[in-house]
Amino acid sequence: MKCNRPLGAGLGLKAEHYAQALACDAVGLWFEVHPENYMVGGPRLAWLERMAECHPLSLHGVALSLAADREPDSAHLQRLRALIERVQPVLVSEHLAWSSWRGQYHPDLLPFPRSNQALRRITDNIQRTQEALGRCIAIENPSHYLQLDGHDWDEIEFLGELTRRTGCRLLLDVNNVHVSAHNLGFSATDYLDRFPAAAISEVHLAGHSHDDQGALLIDSHDSAIAEPVWALYRHLIARVGPRPTLIERDGNLPAFTDLLAERAIAQVTLEPPEDLS
Repeated sequence: MKCNRPLGAGLGLKAEHYAQALACDAVGLWFEVHPENYMVGGPRLAWLERMAECHPLSLHGVALSLAADREPDSAHLQRLRALIERVQPVLVSEHLAWSSWRGQYHPDLLPFPRSNQALRRITDNIQRTQEALGRCIAIENPSHYLQLDGHDWDEIEFLGELTRRTGCRLLLDVNNVHVSAHNLGFSATDYLDRFPAAAISEVHLAGHSHDDQGALLIDSHDSAIAEPVWALYRHLIARVGPRPTLIERDGNLPAFTDLLAERAIAQVTLEPPEDLS
């Protein structure tokens, strides 16, 4: 049975770990899933409903394509709302990216120029999404691999303006910041220091990899969290205070106990020191 403890550090829920995840009673633990994997019913949905009885859940979408040239698919939004009403997640989020354009679907989260036109389009798409779902969502900062032309807005100012216009929240992915800073040549610490703290409803941590030449960092979610990312995370939490934090792992999946060990590092960072006076 779920308790009402504040959310601490959570884990991405994987089918291989369902039984261990269900039984785990770590303080502050919660789990996040991609809702697209659970919107068609079947055994996975039954497991997710059982998990929702025991642990807080977060739904982290990958298919709304909020930066696309058209509004989000209404049938998809209806299915997503049905899942939300069924499992009652504490957090719902999406990516600041596009995956469909002019009727063509691309299986990736793709970048866009932060133009005034894009701001208007994405604002409208977020508002449509929130109205359809009956709740606010959080928007995740993207990872970047090359410089794009056509920006009218700095990324943090763009995200802040989205929150002002739509009332949405922000999901701050620290690994995305580290990857982007390395690839584009800016300061990750300065980025975190400028990020609007009051809008952060969730933080993500993950591992990354290198391209074949070793020059480009890739947000691959297939390895342990690197120490530079942990350092940025500690810097962030010292500045903004505890926020629900997810450990993402999608490839080279380790044992559940290994993920719990990484989660424990984040949990210690989130917990205030005991008053010994």
